Amino acid sequence: MAREAAAGSEAPEAAAGSEAREAAAGSEAREAALSVDGRWIGAALPRKEDPRLLQGRGRFVDDIALPGTLHAAFARSPVAAGTLRSVDLTSALAVPGVVAAFAAADLGLAGLRAVLERPEFHPSTMPILAEDAVRHVAEPVAVVVAEDAYAAEDGAEAVIADIEPGEAVSSLRRALDAAPLHDGVAGNVFVDLTMFDDPELDTIVGAAPLVLEETFTSGRLAALPMEGRACLAEWSDRDDQLVVHVSTQVPHQVRTAIATSLGLPESRVRVVAPDVGGGFGLKCVAGREEIAVAALAHRLRRPVKWVEDRQENLTAAFHAREQEYDIRAAFDADGRILAVDADIRCDVGAYSVFPFTSGVEPLMAATELPGPYKLRHYRVRSRAVATNKAPTAPYRGVSRPQITFVMERLMDKAAARLGLDPAEVRRRNLISKDEFPYTGVTGITYDPGSYRESLDLATERLRAEGWYDLRAAARDEGRLVGIGLSCFSERTAYGTPAFMQRRMAMTPGYDVSHIRMDPSGTVFVTTGTASHGQGHETTFAQIVADQLGLHPDDVRIRQGDTDVGGYGWGTFASRSIVVGGGAARRAAVQLAERIRRAAGQLLEADPADLVLADGAVAVRGVPAASMPIAEVARIAHFQSYRLDGDHLLEASAAYDPPGTFSNATHAVVVELDPGTGQARILRYIVVEDCGVIINPLVVDGQVRGGVAQGIAAALYEQVRYDESGQPVTGTLMDYLVPTATEIPPIEVLHLETPSSHSETGSKGMGEGGTIGAPAAVVNAVNDAAGTQVLDTIPVRPEQILGVLT
Repeated sequence: MAREAAAGSEAPEAAAGSEAREAAAGSEAREAALSVDGRWIGAALPRKEDPRLLQGRGRFVDDIALPGTLHAAFARSPVAAGTLRSVDLTSALAVPGVVAAFAAADLGLAGLRAVLERPEFHPSTMPILAEDAVRHVAEPVAVVVAEDAYAAEDGAEAVIADIEPGEAVSSLRRALDAAPLHDGVAGNVFVDLTMFDDPELDTIVGAAPLVLEETFTSGRLAALPMEGRACLAEWSDRDDQLVVHVSTQVPHQVRTAIATSLGLPESRVRVVAPDVGGGFGLKCVAGREEIAVAALAHRLRRPVKWVEDRQENLTAAFHAREQEYDIRAAFDADGRILAVDADIRCDVGAYSVFPFTSGVEPLMAATELPGPYKLRHYRVRSRAVATNKAPTAPYRGVSRPQITFVMERLMDKAAARLGLDPAEVRRRNLISKDEFPYTGVTGITYDPGSYRESLDLATERLRAEGWYDLRAAARDEGRLVGIGLSCFSERTAYGTPAFMQRRMAMTPGYDVSHIRMDPSGTVFVTTGTASHGQGHETTFAQIVADQLGLHPDDVRIRQGDTDVGGYGWGTFASRSIVVGGGAARRAAVQLAERIRRAAGQLLEADPADLVLADGAVAVRGVPAASMPIAEVARIAHFQSYRLDGDHLLEASAAYDPPGTFSNATHAVVVELDPGTGQARILRYIVVEDCGVIINPLVVDGQVRGGVAQGIAAALYEQVRYDESGQPVTGTLMDYLVPTATEIPPIEVLHLETPSSHSETGSKGMGEGGTIGAPAAVVNAVNDAAGTQVLDTIPVRPEQILGVLT
């Protein structure tokens, strides 16, 4: 089935008047949004989180004020490479307000060492503070603690670090022949993978009617969340525990990093993620600053806070996606792809990040490059290369924007060389519905999707609106209008079976949920996921409410606290609604059975004949024989003697799926200004299939946000360094972030192919907008320019002018 969303986003209304009127209005809106079949799954509920966030009542790390809080600031390396001879803290300690200052030797912390258990991988240790060497600009060399943030900054500026500058390695090509940044990492290659070597490939390529030999590149990006990294740590004497409030996507993994570095049992560390102002992958790894702050609070026995500023975010935080692809691709005369031979190089910066390592980008690129296309002959070499730049971390999409860019540019290039329609070339290569479950050339099995159907719907919409005719008419008038397409699959909700293939020493995948009902009938659900803008408080409540016959307002979600609920892997890789939501649903099913069992005794009925709906439990077919669920809860808690057997209204469950595949087609219309080279997007359509949609408003918001980031990568954003390893994009005057003026209205159309690998039939979808956008936009730019040579993202106005003149 297809479902269409309005072009504009439906932001929740700001509440006016008293909290009572606000609650009543919200309740009416939610009742009106109930789906047609009476289920909450599929209902367009306004997000429960939004009123407090929009009215400034959110609670972020920097909003937490504890008595006696000290503030930390980091002294950072001004050079990209060098030997650290000494760190003099004397002047820093003399600054008024400074309480303490520490270099690496003073803190004595173990560095972070992330490991892939495979012979091709060479690990590196990322020190919390630089010890004997500095390996990128803005690497922390000391930390200063003061009574206020201003004194801490003044103290950090007074630190004198004696650094003997070395020769910086600032490019992929130079790194492969340069002296190693780390002992034991020859050629500066952290991981070198040769996979899926096909002995027939060279023969297939040699005989093919069309062979494309191309190079594609993508620029380094910063995730740039509205809230930068932040942490506040305190020692709790009452609990004999270090409590760390941190802006993170992965509280349990941060706890492991802190405990390991400080040499503490994990039980002595509690990590709490309050409201988090975006992450996009930047916050799904452990940062050295938050570990240093935790160590300071542990040592000084006073709360210590650090909040990243924007310059630190652009220069010292984790980057992503600086990659190069050398590709040989063979096609037959009808445009069917026969073989791909790929050499992939990923610039991962100075260190492996914890716990995902530097292998995350090259592994993703190598194993998922074929995407939604039927490719039978494939060979790939994929490398993670160290340079004197900030380390990279998983960023929304993790190499899939790049591999989609590569495959979609190949489709357009083949179409141009063979004189075929670009959409038809894709259609001939896409996996069709009758081929599922489909096992690809890399051994991955795809669950059912709607690859051709999404392409057809996108192109039909463009034709119906007259965009193909407008393009032809515009060319006759001398205007430069082009159409770009992008088809892709998004592997989501990786469980342990998928992650174990990477051989990570810490292998994520499963999630755990605990659910309990209190005496008033309100349900509390814990999850190991951690929302940073995805709307978990709403969508998880919808899933649970359907199983218990309650209103979502009666379901409260508890997340982001390592002392609440079971171990959890956090939120990344489009996993939350499938893995975390699946665990919550399983727990809710168990609780529903417990409610029926208790109510069956009270109603003198067989539990199998009881139905939970509209806040009541009733005998099927006998509406008069019913009672409120809240009354069952009250009796179970306060008059348990009336019930036989186990009457506790709580349950726990885990879920560890094999993974799912979402898919989408992006269709873009672009017009180029021949005088400036600027690209203006006239139309943007997304046809996406994420299986069963839990909440259309949330899905559409995620898609539109992702597309905005994808457009940014295609046309605007790039972290750049000069030859000496100095960042030249350290402010928002230099790092081009698009505004609402540059992002067009985005229409989202939905197809729904339920997944059998998901408890709800849902598939992950948080990264799809970002994955598809760069390829679609650059394909449209090439089409408008009448060329097929613009093969880099971002594509700059000067590059466009270069092919127009």
